[in-house]
Amino acid sequence: MQKVTAYIRNNAILFISGILAVISCFIVKPDMEYSGYINFRVLALLFCLMLIVAAMSRIGTFKLLTNVLLSRVKTYRGISLLMSLMAFFMSMFLTNDVSLVTLVPFAIMVLEPFGDNRKLMFTLIIMTVAANLGSMLTPIGNPQNLYLYEHYKISLGDFFLLMLPYSLFSLLLVVVMTFILVSGKEKLKDNDRFVIQKLPIVKLVVYILLFLLNIMTVIGILDYLISLVITIVVMAVMDFKAYLKVDYNLLATFIFFFILIGNIGRIDTITGALSGLVSSWPVPAAILSSQIISNVPAAMLLSAFTDNGKALVIGTNLGGLGTIIASMASLITYRFHASFAKEQKAGTEKKQGSYLLSFTVINVIMLVILFGLYMLINWFAG
Repeated sequence: MQKVTAYIRNNAILFISGILAVISCFIVKPDMEYSGYINFRVLALLFCLMLIVAAMSRIGTFKLLTNVLLSRVKTYRGISLLMSLMAFFMSMFLTNDVSLVTLVPFAIMVLEPFGDNRKLMFTLIIMTVAANLGSMLTPIGNPQNLYLYEHYKISLGDFFLLMLPYSLFSLLLVVVMTFILVSGKEKLKDNDRFVIQKLPIVKLVVYILLFLLNIMTVIGILDYLISLVITIVVMAVMDFKAYLKVDYNLLATFIFFFILIGNIGRIDTITGALSGLVSSWPVPAAILSSQIISNVPAAMLLSAFTDNGKALVIGTNLGGLGTIIASMASLITYRFHASFAKEQKAGTEKKQGSYLLSFTVINVIMLVILFGLYMLINWFAG
């Protein structure tokens, strides 16, 4: 029973979206229009990208990259900055959650021997902020970007130009925040170095080619059914166990929200009320919604009530900052830190309370600064 409760708690968005989708089906009876609710192209792209990245992770691609870079960095601050920058740039192509799943355990392993848990906590928080902010530059950086990119048919060039000012300024903020919060010149000892292992080259080349194939699909060069079939067949041959690493809960959540949003769009009273609000204040609406239901569901929900896709891209990406649930990727780091604190036993609840408080304060400050940048850009644009 405890395992079931823990599973439900850890996947609250999945169950809530499922319940709401079922309730909506009683309000809007299932009919032929339901077939148009689900965006299979988005689901296929998400599935393929998660599958390929999982396979690349299983052969040690990202650990090798981290080890190579760590071999050139020695100080605590240097390691902290390196891990944060890696989270920032990796998230642009591997999504924010995959980047954190890959890097956070490694950061804990590298920094734990220093014995400074406060600086470790700040490093993990900065890495989380970096992953959430770095992911906003590309359509494949996070699930809501991919959804909005496909839903509103935004061109790749327009997407880059839209988010570039926020990404560049965010990179500066991550560096500044690291220098403020993580001090110290302690160095890794020689025996703390990590062995750099070789990768299976054939598999790596195949996975990179599959990744590029799906990028061509994202851009619109290739039909998604072609890349889906090729990816499924090749991955079944190369690494069938990678299928077990795909986040099927996320895919199910998308399906539930597709159904919910489709039904809400057919309820005139709700549509009329939300359309006026979202149309008038799309970015603030997206930011505030993200704080409550997280930015992926917020993007999907609000897209039913406005044609201003670019505003939702900005709002849901900035909205990933703030509360611990504003971006579901933030919960990944929280869970890793909770496990680390539990292993140390003493003061676990106090440590997690300190983590949540520090996380919230840092995220809110970053959100306010970036929202100020949005207001400034909006003002100059007239």
